Amino acid sequence: MGQALYRTYRSKNLDEIVGQEHITTALKHALEKGTISHAYLFTGPRGTGKTSIARILAHAINDLPYTDESVHLDIIEIDAASNRRIDEIRDLRDKVHIAPTSAKYKVYIIDEVHMLTREAFNALLKTLEEPPAHVVFILATTEVHKLPETIISRTQRYAFKPVKQDKVIAHLRHIAESEGIRIDDEALGLIAAHGEGSFRDSISLLDQVRNTDATVTMADIQGILGIAPAESIERMIAAMSQHDAIAMVEQLRHMKEQGYEPAQVARQLGTSLRQQLVAGTPPLDHAVLMHLLTRLIEVPGSTDPQTYLELSMLGATFAGVQAAAPAPAVAAAPTPPAPAPKSPKPTPKPASKPKETPKAAPAKPADEPIDSVAAPKSTAVLDAGSWARILDTLKTDYNTLHSVLKSAAVEFKPGRITLVFTHNFHRKRVHEAKNRQIIADVIKAITGYDMQIECTVGESTEASSTPTETPAAKPAVVAPAPTVAAPVTEASEPPTKNALDTISNIFGSAELLES
Repeated sequence: MGQALYRTYRSKNLDEIVGQEHITTALKHALEKGTISHAYLFTGPRGTGKTSIARILAHAINDLPYTDESVHLDIIEIDAASNRRIDEIRDLRDKVHIAPTSAKYKVYIIDEVHMLTREAFNALLKTLEEPPAHVVFILATTEVHKLPETIISRTQRYAFKPVKQDKVIAHLRHIAESEGIRIDDEALGLIAAHGEGSFRDSISLLDQVRNTDATVTMADIQGILGIAPAESIERMIAAMSQHDAIAMVEQLRHMKEQGYEPAQVARQLGTSLRQQLVAGTPPLDHAVLMHLLTRLIEVPGSTDPQTYLELSMLGATFAGVQAAAPAPAVAAAPTPPAPAPKSPKPTPKPASKPKETPKAAPAKPADEPIDSVAAPKSTAVLDAGSWARILDTLKTDYNTLHSVLKSAAVEFKPGRITLVFTHNFHRKRVHEAKNRQIIADVIKAITGYDMQIECTVGESTEASSTPTETPAAKPAVVAPAPTVAAPVTEASEPPTKNALDTISNIFGSAELLES
């Protein structure tokens, strides 16, 4: 039986370790000076040399030669994943006091130490605090955040880094030449990228393709790894950017039939979209793109990755359609027309004549000018999709302001938006400096535009489309009882102070308007 390449080319001394020079240099100086610690902690990603250096160090401390088959009674390796209970650690604690059989030190290498139970950690802690002089512990883990601080503080910690890709490629090329494996540079680059800084994973993949007769190409590596062609990924992105849901779903179905795993497709999509975002050419709206990238990360952990991926992409596609759709009529309502003049009521007093002057007045009351928040000049025009996202954002942190804005008709013009309210107390609420600034900040964050905000009072679309009740019918509705002295007219008494106080408590302010 042949030996795996990663074992054949495993480093035998500290000088052969590649990519962790900051660690090997420190350990060599400690060995030269004889300043050996009683406990070491090696942390970092998988396949970066933690276990190899632990074995090399254990032999170097005892001046023993090291090979991959080396076995010594005083060098004990423990897999914490299968020996994680308190009973195993108690047994270790009892045996550490026994002197080494032939070596200078008894060395315990505990791999994946984060797998120990809390009780096992507590049992190990006492030994780490006051170990016998002849014992050295070397702990290794890929998940240091799971270790108690009390354990970490009693060790010398060395953090391993992912190996740089150019060093991985150079090492793979050396192995390929030694083994007579014909492989091109693009394929080596893809192997190194897939390994993500892990020598062991990269060498294992090279071992998988070593028996190919012809030269190993990047297409061969893509087939082994299940990596979809870049053209297929670009076609899906193009379909989303063009809001073509049918083409996108069809392309995704075709890739499933070809055997490409949804987790791998999601990873490639995320990589391509991030590259386009960094390059300044995002294919989708920024908010939609960021949401899609988040969903793609969640695909591998989903209970149904294929469906989760398809729904995530459909959501991005339809969100683009909503953003690109023309504004609906209710969102782009024109400036409300001036109300029809009220029928003059017969009266012997000539003082009632001035009440007919509103015929030439604008839709808003004369004492309520258009209010706006100052902003730099801009020719940008918002649309209904942008305004909907602005309202959704306001709803999260400013629910009351969101409710008031929903009641307003919105008119979009170059460089500004006009909010038309039915009631003046709504206009006043939005006109407050802090509220106008909140709206302006949200618009800037969502669209990138500085917009001028105008507030006015007028009749809503629904109000203007409702037939006006005739004065003759009004008394019959308002005053059904014959005991009432007179029907309700423009001269009726205004609401009482208590009623105004009630409205103020609900809406924050109130104002009596003429009807």
